[in-house]
Amino acid sequence: MAVSSGKIVQNVFVCQERNRQSQFTMRNSLPYQARKLLAWRTGFSAMKLRSLTTTNTHHGNRRSGFYCNAVSASSAALSLEKVDFSKLQNGSDIRGVAVAGVEGEPLNLNEHVAEAIAAGFAGWLKDKKKADGSERLRVSIGHDSRISAQILQDAVSRGLAGAGLDVIHYGLASTPAMFNSTLSEDEEIICPVDGSIMITASHLPYNRNGFKFFTNAGGLGKADIKEILERAASIYANFSVDGLKNSERAASATVKRVDYMSAYSSNLVKAVRKAAGNIEKPLEGFHIIVDAGNGAGGFFAAKVLEPLGALTSGSQFLEPDGMFPNHIPNPEDKAAMKAITQAVLDNKADLGIIFDTDVDRSAAVDSSGREFNRNRLIALMSAIVLEEHPGTTIVTDSVTSDGLTTFIEKKLGGKHHRFKRGYKNVIDEGIRLNSVGEESHLAIETSGHGALKENHWLDDGAYLMVKVLNKLASARVSGSVGGSKVITDLVEGLEEPGISIELRFKIDQSHADLKGGSFRNYGEAVLKHLESTVNSESKLQKAPVNYEGVRVSGYGGWFLLRLSLHDPVLPLNIEAPSKEDAVKLGQAVLSAVKNFSALDTSALDKFVQAS
Repeated sequence: MAVSSGKIVQNVFVCQERNRQSQFTMRNSLPYQARKLLAWRTGFSAMKLRSLTTTNTHHGNRRSGFYCNAVSASSAALSLEKVDFSKLQNGSDIRGVAVAGVEGEPLNLNEHVAEAIAAGFAGWLKDKKKADGSERLRVSIGHDSRISAQILQDAVSRGLAGAGLDVIHYGLASTPAMFNSTLSEDEEIICPVDGSIMITASHLPYNRNGFKFFTNAGGLGKADIKEILERAASIYANFSVDGLKNSERAASATVKRVDYMSAYSSNLVKAVRKAAGNIEKPLEGFHIIVDAGNGAGGFFAAKVLEPLGALTSGSQFLEPDGMFPNHIPNPEDKAAMKAITQAVLDNKADLGIIFDTDVDRSAAVDSSGREFNRNRLIALMSAIVLEEHPGTTIVTDSVTSDGLTTFIEKKLGGKHHRFKRGYKNVIDEGIRLNSVGEESHLAIETSGHGALKENHWLDDGAYLMVKVLNKLASARVSGSVGGSKVITDLVEGLEEPGISIELRFKIDQSHADLKGGSFRNYGEAVLKHLESTVNSESKLQKAPVNYEGVRVSGYGGWFLLRLSLHDPVLPLNIEAPSKEDAVKLGQAVLSAVKNFSALDTSALDKFVQAS
């Protein structure tokens, strides 16, 4: 969905004084706890390098996050804290601790690390674009509401500018908008950009932050992130006082600011109007509430729903607040869903919409308080997509229910392709299926990440909700139904389990059973043994097609034991008609893994014994 309009570009002077002023403003608008946690950093922000060239101060280890020995020349190398850049990789994202003060979570994503990562991305991008220096590449930067956003944005700007790239700031933005900026064609808003960086850590706590990277080909993959971090480690090891000053000067001269979110929002509005037959206010008469969880999604109420005619009173937590004081901005979180559900019921609204921090995930609530997240959201989106593309394949992650498969294939006439966990895995599988001739128009994970072929395979929570709004608008125009009934009717017939649980088995990496091996090898051994055990059980049947872990049906339900993508953990999902049936499935798992002493099965023990 390329954006075609925007506002005037303004120069931004990213100098030391501006940094000091912006950080002063930011920290004085924060709650006391956040100001206290940031206090140690603000005095060092904007690269106060003059002090580094003359003395080895106490800021070095305890407060600034790096050491600096006394130097006699400004070109001398800095002595920085040792950082394992590989540990910052989280699949296809980068994530770390950006705010100190939480016990057991040492800072590992400071300004210097962020600048090195940005410079690493710049080098990677130049190679991908085969830039020969004759034309400067440009990169957009956006961020969510986190309290470390401004500091990291300035550091990233220095890393990019120091590498010879032009930098455009979007300020508070959504992850989907950042990808769209690589597709937009409008020089008024300096688009398209060659690359884009979103500063976010999704729904993680306030002290975390990280980066997502995009080109017009989509989000970067694991191999790309690995390469960027390898480049960053080398750049970080060769930082010098002189080089960092040069990067700061380059940023001062090249950074610009664009109001891209207005342009992005405008396109969402156009999409709904088009679906409703180009009516100016197709949502007039609808009362729709937005819960942004104090993340970046507050724009949706004023810039999307209200121009379409919807009443948005009762919307909550629209103001950005990186301490997330009301609830975790996560459509999977029970407290978050309870908050939006209560708001819908209290305000007698037709629909509730909730976003995660950076708006690449979403969920909905109908007028009766029924939640549309996880399997229900997948069912809803599948119904919408299969109306438009009959028979298409719906790609999901591995933990979706058997009832969803029946709904997609028997009720809707589509095909359910259950793949691996991880939103990038799911999206890439949808793309792959199309490349080999199997039509797929939707790839969606139970977490709320959902991508459509028509929207460049971007996981865009706002665009998913636009598809829902399209159904409301078209129903109103046709006069067929009122309120959110059209949404509720779309999932009629979806079989839902009587009980659904997820338990996690931690692997003790120091246990003698591992014999110095990796947790991954140990986990694979557990899965292999479980598989062989299941094969000898007459009441259990292994799934004939499965891409992750061991999935087994029995007692009217199913279980899936798999190895976590990143952590020494084996998550177990069980769904069954009743708790009694779920316990039987749990007992089958316990019996199979009881001799693996490094595996902590206490959560399953408790569940089984409680019966």
